Amino acid sequence: MDDREQIIDVITRLFVGTDQRDWQAVMNCFERHVQFDMTSLAGGDPATLTSQQIVDGWDAGLDPIQHLHHQAGNFLVDVKGDKAHAFCYAVAYHYRKTKSGRNTRTFVGSYDFDVHRRDKQWRIASFKFNLKFIEGNPNLEND
Repeated sequence: MDDREQIIDVITRLFVGTDQRDWQAVMNCFERHVQFDMTSLAGGDPATLTSQQIVDGWDAGLDPIQHLHHQAGNFLVDVKGDKAHAFCYAVAYHYRKTKSGRNTRTFVGSYDFDVHRRDKQWRIASFKFNLKFIEGNPNLEND
């Protein structure tokens, strides 16, 4: 695989690993410390987190959700030596059987990733989610 394919592959493994709740696979996609920005969804400020902190947060936050499905595409990748920037569109579907019957939530947006190659492996060093909109049950975890 060329660099572009390897970078898209690590991002795809991140999404698939999240959907499968394979937290070790997810951690393997990240550098040890990651510039992490979910402010478009959750507010607050971007932060530098360890890969373990990211995985622990996702594991706890996604625990009530029965099924996850991330779909990504329209990848744009700019490689400069051992560093690259990648952009993609993505949709995330969450499903949980609820008493109200409002069982789904959909996140639509894009991602910006900075990736670095170390020891012949591309890993995500910067992760930014850019929310466009949410549709469905906003309280899916608690409904």
